Amino acid sequence: MGVRGFVKRVGKSTEESDREKLRDFCDALGLTPIDELPVRTPVRFAGEITSLRIVPRAGAPAIEVTLTDGRGAAVAVFLGRARVRGVTPGRRMVVEGVPIREGGEVLVYNPTYELLPTAAG
Repeated sequence: MGVRGFVKRVGKSTEESDREKLRDFCDALGLTPIDELPVRTPVRFAGEITSLRIVPRAGAPAIEVTLTDGRGAAVAVFLGRARVRGVTPGRRMVVEGVPIREGGEVLVYNPTYELLPTAAG
């Protein structure tokens, strides 16, 4: 690595560097980037969980899992569940479902998912 590469790497914020690593990880999986998700079309995408919320919907609990791939964010909504085993902030997962846009957000209701091994640094 030359001096320019070193200066470029050192000049990045930790957040920017983490976002770039996450983008590279998701790109290597060969799935659709979140910022390019088509609506009302079955799709697979990957991301890292940034937040979890339990929200009542139609009188039943629902878990909203926000994922980011370093480019965009999407919310996987698990209806009728108060818990999804293994789904925790910082965990990476592949999600498969049909995205919709609702109030500026990309939502995928009751997707199938695959938890990925935890990142090792």
